[in-house]
Amino acid sequence: MKYKDKLVLLLSLIAVLVLTYAASIIFGPDMGNSRVLSHVWLEQRSAERTTRIVISAQDSYELVKRNNLWFVLHNSLELPARELRVNDFLDILTTRSQWPVRSSNESSHERFGLSEELASRITIYGEYSVLLDLLVGNDDIFRNETYFRKSAQSEVRAGDSSIKVYLSSPVSSWYNLRLFPESENIDISAIQRLTVYNGEETQVFSRRNRVWEISGIDVQNPSQNNIENYIRSIINLEGDNFADAVLRDDPVLNHSRIMVEFGNGRIATIRLSQADESGRIFAHASGREYVYSLPLWSSSRLYRPASSFEMQ
Repeated sequence: MKYKDKLVLLLSLIAVLVLTYAASIIFGPDMGNSRVLSHVWLEQRSAERTTRIVISAQDSYELVKRNNLWFVLHNSLELPARELRVNDFLDILTTRSQWPVRSSNESSHERFGLSEELASRITIYGEYSVLLDLLVGNDDIFRNETYFRKSAQSEVRAGDSSIKVYLSSPVSSWYNLRLFPESENIDISAIQRLTVYNGEETQVFSRRNRVWEISGIDVQNPSQNNIENYIRSIINLEGDNFADAVLRDDPVLNHSRIMVEFGNGRIATIRLSQADESGRIFAHASGREYVYSLPLWSSSRLYRPASSFEMQ
């Protein structure tokens, strides 16, 4: 074979090898494994049919949906849950992403913390059936991934470890502790008057032609921005727990009050107790079933001196 022919053959072989290598990068092996890597634990349509979530981790409790609102069931108590937190929790399970298979061998379950005895458990129910029964095991050595498997299957997958935050948080992290729930979606423009009685004096904030006026205290140069920020803090008022020991008609809640009057004629009243030695107070909002506990950092924002409303 002539030198020229040998050179052509050699270059052809090199070209074939280069093309083969390029094809292996473009079309394999990830292409072949795309179905193995891409995974979703719960289809969105199934999630929309969810009526109950049972969580067994550091503590055991249930999230139950009634009339499109979520509640926490724990220690024989039923308390309102944060809708956004429940939705974010379900999003982890309904988002299709990379969940690579780490094992298909039943003997690996204990090593991954996925035996029935060791694992945390999330069981999601529809009205008539179990939609998902998921075991949550250990994190990997870098704490970037957590191991999961369906209880009836041997296959182990690894992925989003953020779900551990929900499982390790206290039950109270699920509570909706807003005195005015987010579902009411109150805009400050809907408020006509705010009356605050702190046990000694009464402060009244009234809207006149889109301008807030103050009576009851002497404010020389009112700041509209400061007034509106204060009113928002009242609307967004949030406790740190429910007060089981205080009933909503308890006289201790008559120490002071905040009254919110809306343009549509609605009036909402927050009744408040006197602060204890730590500064904590109890609060009840009209129309609500629950009494809330407000910590010092929150209760200290309820009553403001006149200087806090003045233009700086």
